[in-house]
Parts: sequence; structure tokens; C-alpha cells
Amino acid sequence: MTTYTKTDTSHRSYRDPAGGVESDIGPQIRTDYYAKKALIDLKKEQFFSQMADTTSMPKHMGKTIKKYHYLPLLDDRNMNDQGIDAAGATGGGFAWLVADGSGAPLGELACVDNVTPYVDDAAAVAAFNVEYPDGIHFDGNLAATAALLGAYQGNLYGSSKDIGTISGKMPALSEHGGRVNRVGFKRMELEGTLEKFGYFDEYTQESLDFDTDAQLMTHVNREMLRGANEITEDALQIDLLNGAGVVRYAGVATDLSTITGATLVTYADLQKLSKDLDDNRCPKNTKIITGSRMIDTRVIDSARYMYVGSDTLIMLKNMVDTFNNPAFIPTQQYGSATTLATGEVGIIDQFRIILVPEMMVHAGVGGDPAAGTDPVYETSGATDVFPLLVIGDESFTTVGFQTDGKTVKFKIIHKKPGKDIADRDDPYGEIGFMSIKWYYGFMLLRPERLAVVWTAATI
Repeated sequence: MTTYTKTDTSHRSYRDPAGGVESDIGPQIRTDYYAKKALIDLKKEQFFSQMADTTSMPKHMGKTIKKYHYLPLLDDRNMNDQGIDAAGATGGGFAWLVADGSGAPLGELACVDNVTPYVDDAAAVAAFNVEYPDGIHFDGNLAATAALLGAYQGNLYGSSKDIGTISGKMPALSEHGGRVNRVGFKRMELEGTLEKFGYFDEYTQESLDFDTDAQLMTHVNREMLRGANEITEDALQIDLLNGAGVVRYAGVATDLSTITGATLVTYADLQKLSKDLDDNRCPKNTKIITGSRMIDTRVIDSARYMYVGSDTLIMLKNMVDTFNNPAFIPTQQYGSATTLATGEVGIIDQFRIILVPEMMVHAGVGGDPAAGTDPVYETSGATDVFPLLVIGDESFTTVGFQTDGKTVKFKIIHKKPGKDIADRDDPYGEIGFMSIKWYYGFMLLRPERLAVVWTAATI
């Protein structure tokens, strides 16, 4: 008969890295606990892609897509020499720069009040055309020189709002009509290109056979896709920031280098930005909320979306309006009466704020960070400059190749270790790989509907 003796081991422990008493029964093989469920980061949201229009690129058509944009008649950008001067619309927007009284042209440019259009230096003409390749809009009166210079009237009064200018350039007709009031039109060619991106990862058969995580490849596959998705969002963000047609700087700053610790965005800056977008006919992305019977529901105006980073959000939440009241209205006060965008956190004036944790920054390009009363973010003794990006409807499009443009179709190639991939570089077939590639394209449609405010941010 076999007899078993119970031994008390309650006082025993193992020798751990922090220092402990080794077990009486000998060393332990495992001194840790393996939790099979891996820690997985949340998938990063697509903040900018949700605002994109889509343009599909078919096969066998190259890697460039083009589109025409026809400019309105009454627009400063409609600068052309197709029109002729007439008594019904005196003055003009263009004139020939001539070398002598014969009228032989040296080059074409827009006349302005502080530039003498009658010179005899060909080099000066060439230099002027280099400096002003698209000409300068003329708001003055060319009546005195119209006969000599052959003034043109391409867009009547352009975008001018001056009463005197507009009334003097109305296209009136006489009783007999005649060949008068000829106008011209211009179109712009928009262009977008496709670029190919990709990366790959290598692994060995032993890494799969002996790793304690049986789902290793599943996790790697997932992170490969998420990384490609984030790279696409970052590329889109850079294109949007660089393509903004309306650029403002907080306070009295005139460029990135003049933004200091005292240059913080204010409520007045946002009001001026909204005015610029209104003048550019940038549509509002959202409708007016008239309220509901829900408790504490706030009525808010129609608005555009503004993308901000976490570094500037605290400053925006502490902003006050012109009446010294809090300017920021959080989503919990109006969210029950509307549909919120991805990342939306609140509204200020006519901008609904979307928080983008990966919002980019110009690190250390500003001026003195100690110029203000509150500490601001800085790098190497220079102020960090942060963007507040506004995206209007139909301002840009993503060019998709064999995709819907909203979601990118990634092409994945996965070759597992084994005899099928063995070659002279890997004769034992021990190394496998997985690659991912995709196309990204961007085309700016209406830069005047993209706006950015550059500001410092308090810590």
C-alpha cells in the first residue's frame, strides 16, 4: 500500500527578479502568467477622408487626372484680353506695355495706378511679367490712356464692391448698339496625380513556431493595414494644409516666423476667418439647430467644420466671445438634435470643432515663445505653430484607383516560409514576408474653400 504525506508549502516562494526565497522543491520553469488576449490599440479614425469627394481613375488612362474649372464673368481671377473697350463700359483691366509711341507691344500685363504703363525698357517688361505672371487686377480709370494703349475689358468690374467702380463699368448700350461691351472668359485646368506607396515585413518560420502568441500573424496583419490607413490620412492632411487658399495668422502675425508666445488665436480671428469664407461663397457643412425638447439643448447656427489638434483644444475651450461669455459650446449641449461628425467636440461661432489627435504642427518655426504671459509649446527655443484647418464642401477630391475613394483598397501579398519560396537567397525557405501597397491621389478643386489659421498654443 502506498502512503502519501502532505507537506506544508504555504511559506514557500520562488526567487523572482525583485529578490525572493527560492522554493524548497526547486527552481520554477514559469514565473509569469501569459494572458493570451493581446493588448490592441484602438483603430485610428479617418477624420479627413470623411470630407472628401471622390473621383475615380479608370485603368489604362495614365496616372494623371485633369478637370476644367470655368471662372465666373465677374471675378478677379477671370483675367483675359478677349474683351474690348467701349463707351458703355469705360476703362479696362488690361493694357499693352509698349516700347514707343508706335504701339508695338513688348508684353501684356495689368495696369495699376502706381505703375507707369508707358516705358521703353524691354528688360523692365520682362521683370514685371516674372514678378506678376498672372497680372494685377486694375480698379482704377484708364480713360486717359485707353486710346493709346488699346485697353481691354475682359471681366467688366471683376470682384470689385466699390460703388463708383461698378457704376462706371456697367455695360450700357446706345440706341444703335454696335460692337461694344465685349467680354471674355477664362478657365483653369485642375490636375491631380496618383502616387504609389507601400512597405513590407519579413519574418521567420521559427518566429511563428516558437513564439508564445499563437495569433502573432493575425496581429501583424492588422497593424500593417492600420498603418497604411494612417499614412493615407497623414498624406491627405499635408495636402489640405498646403492647399489652403485662405491663410490667416493669429493676432498681428504676418507669417509663421512672426508667431510668438503672445500670438494666440482669438474669437475675433475666427470671426474674420468666417467672413472670408462667406465672401468666397464657401457653403456651410451643417444646418441650423432650432432646438428640441431635450434638457439643456442649445440652439446653434449653421457652421463649417474646423479641424484642430489636442494642443489647441484647451485654448479654444477657454476662449471668450466679444461679450466676455464662453465661446465654446460642447457637443453634449446640442448633440441630441443633430448628427455629430467623427471627432466632433463642440462649436465656436460658425465653426464646429473636430478634434484630430494626429493634427500636425510646425515645430520651432515661430518667434520668441516667452513674448506672452502664458507659457506656450516650443522647440529649441522657438515657438511651435499650430493649424486650425477649415474644410468647405467640394473643396478637394481624392483620386481613387480601383476604389471608391472613401476607403482605400490595399493590395497585400503574403508569402509564407516553405519550399514554395525557397531560392538561392533563402535556400531553406525559412523567411516569409508580407507586403502592402496602395495608390493615393489628391486634386484641389476650390482652394478658396480651404482655410487655415496659424497660431501658438498655451501649455
